[in-house]
Amino acid sequence: MKYPKLTAFVFVIIAAYLLFKNPVISGFVSHLNSFSNFGSFIAGFFYSFGFTSPLSAGFFLTLKTESIIFTGIIGGIGAMLADLFIFKFVKISFKDEFEKLKKEKIFKKIGAFTRKRFKKSVRAVVSYIFAGILISSPLPDEAGITILAGFSRLKEKAIMIMGFILNTIGIIILLLI
Repeated sequence: MKYPKLTAFVFVIIAAYLLFKNPVISGFVSHLNSFSNFGSFIAGFFYSFGFTSPLSAGFFLTLKTESIIFTGIIGGIGAMLADLFIFKFVKISFKDEFEKLKKEKIFKKIGAFTRKRFKKSVRAVVSYIFAGILISSPLPDEAGITILAGFSRLKEKAIMIMGFILNTIGIIILLLI
């Protein structure tokens, strides 16, 4: 297998989605309201991981809170820490496969096509927007962080700021629903 880590990563995300689609898990989430701020921090931390984001989103969707902004910030701090963990893990353990992936024919063709038609700044903005959408949504942050870690030169501080802002916005939207 050419990309064992990336393949395993995709399978884990799919398996986790199927697991957390279970109604028993949904019932468990509805009982987590009593954890308040600590629960929001923990749910925020797990909001970033593909295999736990459905549980975390369920927590925020069912949570009845007095202060949506404060709860969103607490959850955003937890999510930011998780994103930093993901960033460090992906940057180190997937680096070899990103280098191989960049050399694949399809990526070379996409790269040549986009370099011809779009300025470097436009390509970067589109990548950041796409990664930002993935990070702020309850979709797996791993995909957005992977884009940033594998195809950009962002530093940890930038990942922390982006992760906090984007996840806080996503969590607040869930709390408003």
